[in-house]
Amino acid sequence: METEIRFTHKAIVEQCKAGNSNSQYELYSRYVDAMYNVGFRFLGNAEDAEDIVQDSFVDAFKNLDSFKYESSFGAWLKRIVINKSINYLKARRIPVVPMDAHEFHLTDEEPVEAEATDLDKVKKGISQLPDGYREIINLYLIEGYDHVEIAEILGISTSTSKSQYHRAKKKLLEIINEL
Repeated sequence: METEIRFTHKAIVEQCKAGNSNSQYELYSRYVDAMYNVGFRFLGNAEDAEDIVQDSFVDAFKNLDSFKYESSFGAWLKRIVINKSINYLKARRIPVVPMDAHEFHLTDEEPVEAEATDLDKVKKGISQLPDGYREIINLYLIEGYDHVEIAEILGISTSTSKSQYHRAKKKLLEIINEL
């Protein structure tokens, strides 16, 4: 019997909707570590990530009636964490995506060849990227959003998302090659 991923933990979610605090704690326990990792990748700071995750769970439990199983609970919660992280960075006046006065359009360029690089170098390189570049890399490579979704999340055009990703990838390769 095949289970639809959207309905994973449905019984627990329904108990939470009914106000069962034990079920809320169970959902929290199942997702807190994964959501912390998402927050930390965006914010780069443990305390900020913890705060964002706590706020995200509070909002999720307050708005649980709006969860309609159109995605899995984890995907819904992750979207809340990502949005809160981005809003937090915007509130700190850190530019989400640095842009010049005009949009950039990519041409067909030859792909940059990279040697097999160990994961630690990649993680360290991502952590050294400017905030805007780090967000694009996280959204595209790690979280798996496409450029249309990234543009919507960040309030930019699709072509800007593509150009910023291209720049971020190039900068990441430069950083990794220096490590």
